[in-house]
Amino acid sequence: MNKAFTRESEADEDEALPEHLQLPSSTKNYMTPGGWERMRAELHDLVSKERPALTQMINWAAGNGDRSENGDYIYGKKRLREIDRRIRFLTKRMENAEVVDPAMREATDQVFFSATVTVLRGNGEEQTVSIVGVDELDLDKGHISWISPLARCLLKAREGDVVLLRGPAGEEEIEILAVMYVDLG
Repeated sequence: MNKAFTRESEADEDEALPEHLQLPSSTKNYMTPGGWERMRAELHDLVSKERPALTQMINWAAGNGDRSENGDYIYGKKRLREIDRRIRFLTKRMENAEVVDPAMREATDQVFFSATVTVLRGNGEEQTVSIVGVDELDLDKGHISWISPLARCLLKAREGDVVLLRGPAGEEEIEILAVMYVDLG
């Protein structure tokens, strides 16, 4: 049967996600308001701008004759599948999302999701990290996923506590210097 008439299976659609995007089973997809808004904006762009423009280009390319050797048509169909896969992914993530606004949290010195934490690492370096959702990971901004090893050892600890991080390089003691809840935009 021609590939054009077969449907990709659900397993193929979702392809194996990179490890940093996989949620532990039966957990919510925690997100900050900024992360939710960025995801919503991407979904809106794909649905209302990129996909319609691409389908228009594919229709034009299809009208140019032989589709088997038509590069615009072949590329367009491939790109359309990629966009549709991304739309499904974003829709599922947003349906399962639990938005946690750090500005709404009561003042506390305990580390929870959406906290910005300043720590003293075992090597004497200070580091500031914000605990965000798996889809918001951005190491350049110091945003770490709540399922990362560092975040897991910090969660529920308090300012002044020393926690033990077990990693591939061994164990490291980390002191929590400050805990803040700020808008992560």
